[in-house]
Amino acid sequence: MKRVVVGLSGGVDSSVAAYLLQQEGYEVIGLFMKNWHDTSVTISNECPWVEDSSDAMSVAETLNIPYQTIDLSKEYKERIVDYMFAEYKKGRTPNPDILCNREIKFDIFLKAAIQLNADYVATGHYCRKEIINLDGKEIFQLKAGSDKNKDQSYFLCQLNQEQLSKALFPIGHLEKSVVRKIASEAGLITAEKKDSQGLCFIGKVKLPEFLQQQLKPKKGDIIEINQEHPLFKANKEFNKDNTSLEALQILSQDYIYTPELGEKVGEHNGAHYFTIGQRQGINVGGKVEPLFVIDTDTKNNTIYVGQGTNHKGLYRPALKVPNSDIHWVRDDLKLNIGETLDVKSRIRYRQPLEQATLHQKEDGLYIIFEHDQRGIAAGQFVAWYSDDELLGSGVIS
Repeated sequence: MKRVVVGLSGGVDSSVAAYLLQQEGYEVIGLFMKNWHDTSVTISNECPWVEDSSDAMSVAETLNIPYQTIDLSKEYKERIVDYMFAEYKKGRTPNPDILCNREIKFDIFLKAAIQLNADYVATGHYCRKEIINLDGKEIFQLKAGSDKNKDQSYFLCQLNQEQLSKALFPIGHLEKSVVRKIASEAGLITAEKKDSQGLCFIGKVKLPEFLQQQLKPKKGDIIEINQEHPLFKANKEFNKDNTSLEALQILSQDYIYTPELGEKVGEHNGAHYFTIGQRQGINVGGKVEPLFVIDTDTKNNTIYVGQGTNHKGLYRPALKVPNSDIHWVRDDLKLNIGETLDVKSRIRYRQPLEQATLHQKEDGLYIIFEHDQRGIAAGQFVAWYSDDELLGSGVIS
């Protein structure tokens, strides 16, 4: 009998994952990850992990499976929280959920499971794993979840073949409504529990307060840039068919703003609290349309804003991933210098997939989109797909 350790989070998805594996004849062990102790920055007064741990234990009792708690808060702080602080300090936009999967669930947690003689680890992610055989070698495919509204493959975009070989995603082929129905019929306490929001395994945190623990508030200028500024005319002149290195470098570059290009419309408490595309927290009134952040300059503590959700400063035709930040889930499909690949791509969770072309050059991977993309920000993860298979990902420079 194969042994599986399920990351029981106290939510309905991982509960049903454990139940289904048990029904399939696996020996199932429930393991709850405790990743955070500091409740001072969570939004609700309840301690989220205490409630989640209690629900996870209740599910384990209902299923009559062994249950343990594993404290990974030290590793979580070092690998996720410290990284987040460092990225925000540089004015970049990290994705802690992707890192949590790569660094915690499918690394430290996986190693803990293997010490329990587990053959696999399982999670409640809405994605699918399939196995194909190429030249006598097993290749593991990471595919989108069947429920298109819940597909979470993007969050797993940094997994490698070794990690996928040990992973099971028992609910990836199901709709969310079916998962809740199964939970209800199995008598699981989590059947009607709301989906958790916020940082992976921390709970719902107030991000500014969370960041203020390390990044102190510091007054700076808010500069508004008119969208008719000549700077944006260059965007009209981009020729996406020119794929020379120089052309791709220009296509993927951010606009360079300086205070003289616009007018001061207010002050903020720290450029590192803002990210491109953000609307909340600007607190400047009297404008025809809402203001959105189009750039942040953490060095000079300035944020640049523009009016309207379609401000030209929010859109870019291309992006670059440096060579050191390129990751192929399917390393057998890795591009060589000079090669291209037509894919579908996204730069954030829940974003519809967009037609794009990958260009591997000497200094990195360039991605040109069929339609200009809104809110491309350094530090974000871009993922690329062929049909519903996630092939690879990278950190935007």
